Amino acid sequence: MVQRVGGFRRKTRSKLRKNESQKGKISISRYFQSFKEGDAVILKPEPAVQNGMPFPRFHGKSGIIIGKQGNCYKVSIKDGNMKKMLLVHPIHLLEVSRSGSRTSLHEIREAKK
Repeated sequence: MVQRVGGFRRKTRSKLRKNESQKGKISISRYFQSFKEGDAVILKPEPAVQNGMPFPRFHGKSGIIIGKQGNCYKVSIKDGNMKKMLLVHPIHLLEVSRSGSRTSLHEIREAKK
């Protein structure tokens, strides 16, 4: 049997990197933000917090909140043709406004970087 090479954060040098202006303490308001069922969110991992982080493959994907389990939220995403359910801590989620304003489109573009 061949051993698996690499771990959870393998090949994520650019995905899990922060800008100089964002380095430092994490945002407490983002850490404790709350969502309702049916809210649209974007998966944007916070590199400083490892618990509840979605797999880096799902970085920038959008999904819908389908429930809560403990401190984390159940997020339904579509990966190719498959629907998947992820458990994600709220610090790794960005809310998308349903109005489609410029700020939400800007956040979507930033999350995909």
